[in-house]
Amino acid sequence: MNLVKWMAACGCLCFAILANAQSGPIVQIQSGRLEGIQQQGIDVFLGIPYAKPPLGELRWQRPLTAPSWRGIRKADAFGPSCMQATFLGDAAPLPDNYSEDCLTLNIWRPSQFRGPTPVMVWVHGGGFVNGGSASPVYDGAAFARAGVIFVSFNYRLGRLGFFAHPAMDGNMFVGNFGLTDQIKALRWVQDNIIQFGGDPRNVTLFGESAGGYAINALLSSRFGRDLFQKAIIQSGNGRHSLNGEQSWSQAAAMGMAFAQAHGVMGTDKAALEKLRALPAADVTRDLNLQTMSQNRQTYSGPMTDGQVVEKEPQEAYLKGDFARVPLLIGANSADLGFVLQKPDHRETVLAQFAAKTAAATSAYQEIADTDALAQHIAMQKLMLEPARFVARAFAERGTPVWQYRFGYVASSRRNAWQGAPHASEIPYIFNTLDAVYGAQTSTDDKAVASMMQAYWVNFAKTGNPNGADLPLWPKYNTAADEILWVAPQGKSATAAVADPQQAQLDLVEKLQ
Repeated sequence: MNLVKWMAACGCLCFAILANAQSGPIVQIQSGRLEGIQQQGIDVFLGIPYAKPPLGELRWQRPLTAPSWRGIRKADAFGPSCMQATFLGDAAPLPDNYSEDCLTLNIWRPSQFRGPTPVMVWVHGGGFVNGGSASPVYDGAAFARAGVIFVSFNYRLGRLGFFAHPAMDGNMFVGNFGLTDQIKALRWVQDNIIQFGGDPRNVTLFGESAGGYAINALLSSRFGRDLFQKAIIQSGNGRHSLNGEQSWSQAAAMGMAFAQAHGVMGTDKAALEKLRALPAADVTRDLNLQTMSQNRQTYSGPMTDGQVVEKEPQEAYLKGDFARVPLLIGANSADLGFVLQKPDHRETVLAQFAAKTAAATSAYQEIADTDALAQHIAMQKLMLEPARFVARAFAERGTPVWQYRFGYVASSRRNAWQGAPHASEIPYIFNTLDAVYGAQTSTDDKAVASMMQAYWVNFAKTGNPNGADLPLWPKYNTAADEILWVAPQGKSATAAVADPQQAQLDLVEKLQ
């Protein structure tokens, strides 16, 4: 072989090696270069560190900037989910991969995009004790195919994410570490999403349950409110924390109780060092959605720390102290509600309305079963009335807001479910029905999924959920009290209606 042919052959071989080594899309971010994967017109980047691993002395510290790297980092697999005690029946099950080193995020984008692209950032739920971004239910491919860039991330949970102790007193950002993780992730988006083709000036933050509550908190936080331009709150309350918000001092007392239960006494730095040396599994072992209420003496959940959370959402909304950004908000027809003690008869349930008991007897006359009545009112107190409360706070200050109620039940569940349970709207919004219902997914199910995702994507793109081939969804105003009712019959029956539970919610409002 002559020299020219040999050099040409070597050149072809080198090109083939480079092409194979760099087969995925490559993006340069502040920390270094990332190589993602391409899947049917979608670029996917998984497991991107957005903060330094919160290990050792960084346990119970605010998140620090992620370390940089040399060369090209593969971004082709989810990072571990944050430490948690798993439970059966999770609406968004995760792979069995958990670690304290979990502060990573994921991005789906269209492979072909023109100019700055709208960004949607998802905050998962799970009561601040469970959940993560790696669930197939939270796959962002359908959003990317609809023309937006989708971002999901993990944040610290349970006592690793929400913990106070007197030894921390005087430090900055103590207690709500899971919320500071969320703020760090949103700042990462502001700093880096333009490299993926995203528009940092058009970011929609959306979340469900604990994720929805977090958005309520961030809307009024001086550290979070400027990091997004639109918001969507799905079953996120809006008056209080879902698991009973505590002051920092109350949370610190719970932290002391947890420490003492593990043989850690004192309130000095040595005590904090001993707590940081506890295995992560011991810190989270007894916390999940099934047992959370049994651990109120040693776990606080989110707290009013005077920094990230200066006041409860209810107080912020009443004072008008929140970011004036367009908002979608709503809940499900059979949403979450806590009945702490089984009622013995109907009068016991209605007695909570005190002087309004006679009016409540009339308003709830169609619900004959005592247990069903107690559950219905508990659900209204926790989810439906707070959603209306937030919608009114926005509307009364001239901020665009749309309220929905999701009542659709999958075809395969209609014999089992008396309404749409908590979190059941998620696979419709993500258009990931196959991850939940598989071969049982019906044509009606798919039509509702296409409709719901179109509303969410339209809102992210334009600040208005309405669009072609969608039932009209009017802005909310207090006088009309209209909601978008996503009907049990599906898209054909979905329409804007005056809230049919208005009289009941007027009564429940007095209980808040």
